[in-house]
Amino acid sequence: MNPRRYLPILQWLPGYGRATLGSDLLAAVIVTVMLIPQSLAYAMLAGLPPEVGLYASIAPLVIYAVFGTSRTLAVGPVAVVSLMTAAAVGQVAPQGTPEYLGAALVLALMSGLILTLMGVARLGFLANFLSHPVISGFITASGLIIAASQLKHVLGVEASGHNLLDLLSSLAVSLDGVNAPTLAIGLSVLLFLYAARRWLKPALRRVGVPARPADMLAKAAPILAVAVTTLATWGMGLDALGVAVVGEVPAGLPPLTLPGFDSGLWSQLFVAALLISVIGFVESVSVGQTLAAKRRQRIDPDQELVGLGTSNIAASFTGGMPVTGGFARSVVNFDAGAQTPAAGAFTALGIAGAALLLTPLIAYLPIATLAATIIVAVLSLVDLSAIRRTWAYSRCDAMAMLVTIGVTLGVGVESGILAGVGFSLALHLYYTSRPHSAVVGRVPGTEHFRNVERHQVETDPQLAILRVDESLYFANSRYLEDTVMELAARQPGLRHIVLACQAVNVIDASALESLEVINARLRDAQVKLHLAEVKGPVMDRLEKTQFCRDMTGQVFLSTFDAWRSLCGETHALGRPCGVTDPVSPGTTAVEDRLS
Repeated sequence: MNPRRYLPILQWLPGYGRATLGSDLLAAVIVTVMLIPQSLAYAMLAGLPPEVGLYASIAPLVIYAVFGTSRTLAVGPVAVVSLMTAAAVGQVAPQGTPEYLGAALVLALMSGLILTLMGVARLGFLANFLSHPVISGFITASGLIIAASQLKHVLGVEASGHNLLDLLSSLAVSLDGVNAPTLAIGLSVLLFLYAARRWLKPALRRVGVPARPADMLAKAAPILAVAVTTLATWGMGLDALGVAVVGEVPAGLPPLTLPGFDSGLWSQLFVAALLISVIGFVESVSVGQTLAAKRRQRIDPDQELVGLGTSNIAASFTGGMPVTGGFARSVVNFDAGAQTPAAGAFTALGIAGAALLLTPLIAYLPIATLAATIIVAVLSLVDLSAIRRTWAYSRCDAMAMLVTIGVTLGVGVESGILAGVGFSLALHLYYTSRPHSAVVGRVPGTEHFRNVERHQVETDPQLAILRVDESLYFANSRYLEDTVMELAARQPGLRHIVLACQAVNVIDASALESLEVINARLRDAQVKLHLAEVKGPVMDRLEKTQFCRDMTGQVFLSTFDAWRSLCGETHALGRPCGVTDPVSPGTTAVEDRLS
């Protein structure tokens, strides 16, 4: 067993030098400045005390540096996972209670265990069942819900709900109680952050600031908003006028916590933990692969499962919350020049220093400021134009996206992602159960064959070549029977049917039985069944079956061979299925030519 495979830190630590250390330290300082307000805000979004966000940004970063494979991924609380945490934990305990915090710790532990076990079992491929349109729709809908959920803090009113309809109706009822100072702070921060995000970097570039520092300054705008509004609230006594503030935050390093092991609670949170694990993994791997490709590096998705899983386990035992790789902070980490995961460990040290020394300074931080920070951050995730683009290319994918968005907005985040995945799988089964096929003919003067309905091609009244454009399995085997028999009935003079199998990667037991039925029915109708362009692995399995011995026709290396043979232009190039090739004793002709 190679320890470097399971401990990626051993791949980069031996060659760690002074230049790399300098790059990682600079990146860590920049990400730390960005992560402090984000951690506080996302803890609030999850319905947890603000210090929980800081705790979740310490131990997980250190653990990921040991087990993660991405050189620049920055792990910590993120908006979508925080929203899913609030939705899941809110169903088992009221916010603000010890039970609520305890359930969040259990959720982090369960998510960590699920991810780690998936990594050990090398099940990273399961994330492929989440199509991009479903993920895009889910993130868009989640962004809208998150933004709506933070409006109550900007307005200074009470409102609740886990979907957009409930949130908006609750806000509408509470509009009479808007707190003017809170609204002024919230709107000011919203406008400032939006302007900084959109125009600050170009403005700095125009006055001569280099591109990289200008970008970093623009992304550090939330720190300035936090500092100014905190000083204003403290200096003007705005908390006495009804402006909600963070309040006293315990100073110190993360405590050691022991998540509960109540089987009832674990069963209640299992589905949520599974969804958080998969969504977090997909987001993290997408970001990690994108950034790795820019430096011609690679990440191992299965080891990433272990890295994220152990990070969540660490969060659960240090008073944290579920974490994953964040897009914004990872991009900042990359742009700031991080070379190794050590940058994340240094960021953890910076956050630990903030938890020890800076918490007294944020007691007067307005919650409206954090809410505005969240709103501006998540609205960048909303991409409604993706619906139009997807609809123009694939209405089925667009429908999956719309179902995901609609259910997420109308019911909730868990139901939305489940509906999107279920709808996508149902569509896949439906379309693969009706595989595309085409009768093809020869393009004159060539060895190419094309759809007779699309091209001017040569055909033969005694020969039909059916190109099957899908693997054959239980869901479409009966459809293949119907297609072939309909083709035979349509051409009274037919003597040969060739199934061109260049797109067939699998023939399962149900499809094999259908081929046997097709062969028998065609034999009764005085029509021979042939195969062409069967892939080696598929042919290897067919040659072990009775079908191969009973087939009335031959197996041809290419569709053109079948055409030449069955149209009588030259001698036959095919062989009966399984017949030994005299040139290569001990191997079958088909196996020798098609493997």
